[in-house]
Amino acid sequence: MTEEQVILVDEYDNKIGLMPKMEAHEKALLHRAFSVFVFNDKNELMLQQRALHKYHTPGLWTNTCCSHQRDGETNLQAGKRRLQEEMGFVTELEESTSFIYKAPFDNGLTEHEYDHIMIGYYNDNPNINEDEVASWKWMSLEAIKLDMSSNPQLYTAWFKIIFEKFYEFININK
Repeated sequence: MTEEQVILVDEYDNKIGLMPKMEAHEKALLHRAFSVFVFNDKNELMLQQRALHKYHTPGLWTNTCCSHQRDGETNLQAGKRRLQEEMGFVTELEESTSFIYKAPFDNGLTEHEYDHIMIGYYNDNPNINEDEVASWKWMSLEAIKLDMSSNPQLYTAWFKIIFEKFYEFININK
């Protein structure tokens, strides 16, 4: 099986090439990514705990799902695909905002992503893919904020950045 390719982009999200995912993370090159936030009718966010064998941030809590768009795939198509692959369901998504972040990890890899945030709604339990997800739970944004300030080491870098800088774009209970 060939390694998945990521879409390299400039600071305006214009495609400038393709590269194997691991190489892009080793070289810390800017590439396109997405983060999906799924809420229920109680305005709770579905969190996932990353599988314990993931190559970075294993076992940390994060948004409902996230990954990289494939070449020729829209943000919404990618979000729905990965939601199905990781959490075992699909729901309608809408794009919220996007931002660039860079986060180095202890294993020498760096996430340098042009991250597109998408929001959806769902009220049932997921059917998690245990190769990708260790656990899941519903939490209110306020409870997440409190826990994140007390236990920042339990959350992924991008999730903390989104909460710190882009909270108004995910707070559906405005």
